[in-house]
Amino acid sequence: MQIIFLDSHNLPPLPPLALTIGNYDGVHLGHQALLLALSDDAKTMDLSSAVMVFEPQPREFFSPDNPPARLTNLTEKAEQIEQLGVQYLIVASFDDAFRSLSAAAFVDLLRSLNVSHLVLGDDFRFGQDRAGDKVFLKNAGFSVDDLHSITQNGVRISSSLVRDALVVGDLDSAKSMLGRSYSMTGVVEHGDKIGRTLDFPTANVSLGRLKPALHGIFAADVFICQDGKPLDWASVGHGGLQGLRQGSLFGTVSVGLRPSIQGKDWRLEVHLPKFQGDLYGSTLKVVFTHFLHGERQYEGIEALKVGIAKDVADLLKWREDQGRLILD
Repeated sequence: MQIIFLDSHNLPPLPPLALTIGNYDGVHLGHQALLLALSDDAKTMDLSSAVMVFEPQPREFFSPDNPPARLTNLTEKAEQIEQLGVQYLIVASFDDAFRSLSAAAFVDLLRSLNVSHLVLGDDFRFGQDRAGDKVFLKNAGFSVDDLHSITQNGVRISSSLVRDALVVGDLDSAKSMLGRSYSMTGVVEHGDKIGRTLDFPTANVSLGRLKPALHGIFAADVFICQDGKPLDWASVGHGGLQGLRQGSLFGTVSVGLRPSIQGKDWRLEVHLPKFQGDLYGSTLKVVFTHFLHGERQYEGIEALKVGIAKDVADLLKWREDQGRLILD
């Protein structure tokens, strides 16, 4: 899949496109159905398939100081979209200029991108003040495939419902709507080195989003990645406790603001029991398998140390109880 960062002053030459447009946060089952329909339409009409997404997502742009939780960063989103066979990912910078585009100007942009067919969800609107809709596009000469939302137990699957499940640690419900276990991927960066003073060193994994969709203490299967693909840890010479999935290591994970040390920014911190090695600069994929509890505020470092030790022990016990089960 080719990723194109949109520059309206320097548009790339593109083949005739079948396009869908949206945030695609999470790439849940509803999104997947739409993307599969896009690929089918593109093949039938001898077009190339493309998805346009926005960075930042519009609600992040309008509320940067209080952004909504985000399910997927751009890298994670691109990985899921590529797996569904899409050929082009067009990333539009959502800024004052873009949000001010009229519906007519947005249609002109689509023509400049060589779009001839659109596959859209049932709630799609576009242009300044959301003035454009599917009728507007059809009147402008585009063919439009109008898809209805995917429901589960009579309820429309949405990114909001996935967020609602994750924020309370309901990993099973999130998995049922995503069609996969929830995961986060990022590069290991230097942190404040507090974990090692607590006898539980952690890898500080970049979030790539203003606010994560879940927080608390979790068990996870952790993969090391290269070129976007998970590797077996044995292939890179690292050992540790085996996770539930083949090729993974078991990790205990904290996602949150770290209130016990007056943390101000969101962190994804991964402790790999029995692991020794330097992970700085490595890309880790963290697949969440079990929610233990939400973030807790401890009174002082010693209490925090005791709390972390208990969390790790509880999660190791949970791992033992699972046996060697390999999940999805």
